[in-house]
Amino acid sequence: MNQHHRSGCPINLTLEVVGDKWSLIVLRDMMFGNRRHFRELLTQSEEGIASNILADRLRRLLEDGLISKADDPSHKQKAIYSLTEMAIELLPVFAQIAAWGRKWLPVSEELSIRAELLEKGGPEMWQRFMEELRTDHLGEPLSEAAQSRIPVRQELQAAYLEVVARNAVAG
Repeated sequence: MNQHHRSGCPINLTLEVVGDKWSLIVLRDMMFGNRRHFRELLTQSEEGIASNILADRLRRLLEDGLISKADDPSHKQKAIYSLTEMAIELLPVFAQIAAWGRKWLPVSEELSIRAELLEKGGPEMWQRFMEELRTDHLGEPLSEAAQSRIPVRQELQAAYLEVVARNAVAG
């Protein structure tokens, strides 16, 4: 990041990197939704990002070192995006933003259940999830302890599906 910055304030510098809505949504979808391809990020987002905005945010996140891009070995014309350590370490920030949103904003039960579980699970769960993200995105080996437990993303998805099913029945 050798561009001109407004100040050396850590909050300002962080906001210059991840301070727009779409960058955070792209990182969220990669982190929590395991979306790694352009098409997945484009079509599976609740918020409906435009393709030109997505392309711009991916380019910026690459330039700022939050994601990396590689050729997808399964398809010659596809790229696969991965979180870097820099982005993975944002997980506790996402958990705190989500907890704040649950407290102060009119969230839906379906889309806030993951946030509730992350809030209740606290730093121990965040560390487990970051270890799993390092395995998925950086190729780091999973610890023996992590291999014997249900992955955090799977726990979060199961809770989400349970709420969706319950609300469909109540419906």
